[in-house]
Amino acid sequence: MAHESTSAIYTAAGANLAIAAAKFVGAFLTGSSAMLAEGVHSVVDTTNQILLLIGMKRSRRPATAKHPFGYGREVYFYAFIVALFIFLGGGAFAVYEGIHKLQHPEPSADAVVWGYPVSGFWVNVAILGFSVMAEGYSCFVAMKAFWAEKGQRPPLAAIRRSKDPALFTVLAEDVAALMGLVVALAGVILARLLDMPALDGWSSIGIGVILIGMAAFLMIETHGLLIGEAADPELVAAIRAVVRDEAGVHHVNTVLTQHLGPSDVLVNISLDMDDDLSAGEIEAMVARVETRLKAHSPDVTRVFIEVQARATTAPDALGAAPASANA
Repeated sequence: MAHESTSAIYTAAGANLAIAAAKFVGAFLTGSSAMLAEGVHSVVDTTNQILLLIGMKRSRRPATAKHPFGYGREVYFYAFIVALFIFLGGGAFAVYEGIHKLQHPEPSADAVVWGYPVSGFWVNVAILGFSVMAEGYSCFVAMKAFWAEKGQRPPLAAIRRSKDPALFTVLAEDVAALMGLVVALAGVILARLLDMPALDGWSSIGIGVILIGMAAFLMIETHGLLIGEAADPELVAAIRAVVRDEAGVHHVNTVLTQHLGPSDVLVNISLDMDDDLSAGEIEAMVARVETRLKAHSPDVTRVFIEVQARATTAPDALGAAPASANA
């Protein structure tokens, strides 16, 4: 899904850059706190998409002697940094700006556009309307790519099990952005209708709470990927089935998997095999298993197999990987 992820990121970056410019113009003309918070949020989102693209590019570097398993986890690291930026650069700033607005509430100022006075209220509404359309298109592109990846799983379950943080991070950003725009629009309208400028500050705080919550969710998800997550249970079950199918295998002791990148799975297998098999027969079996596993899932890039007596093998639950193997 690398192509879909990249397309969604480029779309989101372009939309957020245009939205940020419009919001800052609106904040400058009207003095709206919620608009300023939204502008900062859009700049943070644009920066985040650039960081994701950098992470994706760096993750494709070939393995080296110093990093023999490659750089696939680079994208996880950059996704975690993105979540941190959303928390600090978007959420925390919006809350701070909202509190400041509550302490010093001011009505939206009128603006002068091409020499004509224009109500600051309508400037904000127009900019937020444009932002909703641009962000909505970006969210549609990200949602379409995500829907193609998630299969039959419910959306939240698909995010929890996804190994491609670039895609679900962009989707989460877009959803949070749309929610923030709705809150900002409600704050601007209610502040005008009720003549309560303080509502502009409360809407800024609401935007901050949304961003902080989304950032916390993304931090939890990317942290798990960063420290190493197993492959999907379906893939692990398929690996066991392939190995059990081999003649001479008495017992599959352990199957340990780990994602080294979104499409890079390391597989460690410990087997109890027939003692009468020759070294040549074992080597042939290892080659067959590796070929079948890679044919079953292109994400399986490295297979390590160790022949080990069943009684001496630690249970899977302990998470201990077998010793060095041949494959």
